[in-house]
Amino acid sequence: MSLTADVKAELITVRDPRPTARVAELTSLLRFSGGLHSIANRVAVEAELDSDILARRTARDLVELYGVRPELVHVQGSGARTGSHYAVRVIEGGETLARQTGLLDQRRRPVRGLPNKLTTGSRGDLAAIWRGAFLAAGTLTDPGRSAALEITCPSSEAAMALVGAAHRLGIAGKAREVRGIPRVVVREGEAIRAALATMGAVRAAADWDQMRQRREVRAGVNRLVNFDDANLRRSAQAAVAACARVERALAILGDEVPEHLRQAGDLRLAHRDASLDELGHHADPPLTKDAVAGRIRRLLAMADKKAEIEGLPGTESAVPAGIED
Repeated sequence: MSLTADVKAELITVRDPRPTARVAELTSLLRFSGGLHSIANRVAVEAELDSDILARRTARDLVELYGVRPELVHVQGSGARTGSHYAVRVIEGGETLARQTGLLDQRRRPVRGLPNKLTTGSRGDLAAIWRGAFLAAGTLTDPGRSAALEITCPSSEAAMALVGAAHRLGIAGKAREVRGIPRVVVREGEAIRAALATMGAVRAAADWDQMRQRREVRAGVNRLVNFDDANLRRSAQAAVAACARVERALAILGDEVPEHLRQAGDLRLAHRDASLDELGHHADPPLTKDAVAGRIRRLLAMADKKAEIEGLPGTESAVPAGIED
């Protein structure tokens, strides 16, 4: 199952017994899954849902809360919506239901956002609003750079109402429009976990957070490995360049090389991967790394000076192309 399906399967099992919370969840679900339609010049309330289990539960809530008898229709996917889905329709008594749920105002005008009595309700009612909206039109992606909890909204007013409810719950959600479709998006990892837990998907929230932490640890390890690899490459390139310059310096100076500088150069060539500190331990008598570095530096300077006087290529000319000194 996808993450979205896992979350919805858990949310379907959440049952807040308080009447106000049940009304808030059902109204939100109706608003975000279809809303109002006109059938035979009558106002009908319809919800299009992905799950037959959710459709049956929605129908049962309509019966228990409002005493209406909805129709359940299995609809084959077509057009932009692929896969089969389920429509829950209330035609007989649809206008009365629309007024009771706040989808129609007192002047029979559709409410474009959410009823004010819901968005100003208790914390439990606000959580129920988000639960209903996610069940109707929510998605959750894997943890990572593009991780997001999104809800597709029927209007910009509905999106702003959902964002307001999120802020009252302490969740950082933002309204945005993607290809002309309003959405509410939660992106920050901790905010996604909090949103899932607040809606009631406690298990999914824990699983998602664990996935996020594992991915962050793995990403951190990869960064360290890449950093170490880069350091090793730089160290290897520096060793190649240093040895190439020392070989060229010894060739330029020939017999004119002072003995203590020749020893330093020979040490460098004999232990090509060793650090300056390690080269000092190989010397007889032992030298400090500063002493080794100073002698090699003077060897190269002496060779470059002679090469300049005699018009010869200097020690830098021996460094292979693409290798940084």
